Amino acid sequence: RLVRSPNSRSRKDQGGNTVAKPTAAIPRVVAREKKMETREAAPLPFGKLGALIGSLRPHQWVKNTLVFGGLIFSRSLSHSSALRLSIVAFVLFCIAASGVYLLNDLRDLREDRIHPIKSRRSLAAGLISPMTALLLGLALLVGSVTASVIISPAFAGVLGVYLVMNISYSLGLKRVVIVDVMIIAFGFVLRAVAGAAVIGVKASSWLILCTLMLALMVGFGKRRHELTFLRAEAQNHRASLESYSLPFLDLMMAICGGAAVVTYSLYTMAEDTVARVGSSGLVLTVPYVVYGIFRYLFLIHLRKDGGDPSRLFVADKPILLNVVLWVTTVCLILYGPTAWLPF
Repeated sequence: RLVRSPNSRSRKDQGGNTVAKPTAAIPRVVAREKKMETREAAPLPFGKLGALIGSLRPHQWVKNTLVFGGLIFSRSLSHSSALRLSIVAFVLFCIAASGVYLLNDLRDLREDRIHPIKSRRSLAAGLISPMTALLLGLALLVGSVTASVIISPAFAGVLGVYLVMNISYSLGLKRVVIVDVMIIAFGFVLRAVAGAAVIGVKASSWLILCTLMLALMVGFGKRRHELTFLRAEAQNHRASLESYSLPFLDLMMAICGGAAVVTYSLYTMAEDTVARVGSSGLVLTVPYVVYGIFRYLFLIHLRKDGGDPSRLFVADKPILLNVVLWVTTVCLILYGPTAWLPF
């Protein structure tokens, strides 16, 4: 018979000999995260309507705020026509993305039903039928493309590339190691480019590179979380996870995070940026980017978060506050008086 001291984590038998502690239990932090993510993944209330809304993944729409980057950095925020176009572009990207999510869920229906979290999605849980998901997904895709052609052919072209790329991802490219993360990252870049295209401005190449590096870091962080969370079952839920390892993913995240800091810093000091802004003031926003990257790496490595970056960026108060401060500082530098700037 084994006895356990109340003030010790070791276990001893009646003769006083130490017995090895079992290691099969899930670490407390992972168990807590699983409980939280399972609760967050639960379908919305209000019956079938709630299930339909939940299947659109509205919490993922926060990614589409990148379309406002062109509006802000081109100093067009005060132009009502540009603001209206950016809002329409945001809405259309939300519609298009939701259509892609529905088709992707249809494609992964079998895997999602055995996943500890994704099995609670509306389609995998049987709250909506596959035919309903298919019809709604196609309607959202056709509607978003049609509306985009009307408002801006350039924007429609970028949105079309986004849709083709993501549909290809759902049909098989998600199983190709590294390519799967790069497609996710290019999706973020296309959002930023679309935001500039819809208002007729040119997106900065430095800002595109910075967005790409940040998105790659987040994408590899998501794969890392999946690998640690699902463990031995990882490859059963995502084929590409069989080819990933924690040391490789940690290296990729370090490379992309460092590259993001460098590219954003170079953007703030580039000659065309200084000429457009009228000062080198944007360099003051570099610490926000550095902190955001460090905070994300902290959450990935020490808090075991990162399975759903969209929820993480909204739920984590330090990251949310950092984003608010970054946006506020950028707007003050671009639209406020420059007399207070030190250079």
